[in-house]
Amino acid sequence: MNLGPFDPRPTAKYALGKASPFVAAAGLVVDEVSGTRVVGHIELSEDHHTPWGVVHGGVYTAAVESAASIGASEAVKDRGEFAVGVHNGTDFLRASKGGRVDVVAEPLQQGRIQQLWLVTITATDSGKAIARGQVRLQNVPLPT
Repeated sequence: MNLGPFDPRPTAKYALGKASPFVAAAGLVVDEVSGTRVVGHIELSEDHHTPWGVVHGGVYTAAVESAASIGASEAVKDRGEFAVGVHNGTDFLRASKGGRVDVVAEPLQQGRIQQLWLVTITATDSGKAIARGQVRLQNVPLPT
């Protein structure tokens, strides 16, 4: 059975480059994955801009959802489950014209049925927070 690029089974790799064009366009590169932490980065460019020359907030929202979902799914994969986002609240803290940003996701709560993850996005060069998001996820069985 092929569950796609986000296959949460223990032998799966998180191949974001093979994800949907939408997820791939956000540009999240995952550097570290565990069930309690996801670390990645994005090289933001004009491809991520609004017509006004700043990075579109949807890029940050997609990165927040992706990082939280990957970590939460990693946390429950040994139970034959994966995690799906049921609420994403992303705050945009300052505008950015581009450059590298670091993405760090960590759980605030990991329960049997739901998880809550906090994701921070910071500018690599200044260390300033660009966006932060909180994602509530539901743990669900893998499709059979």
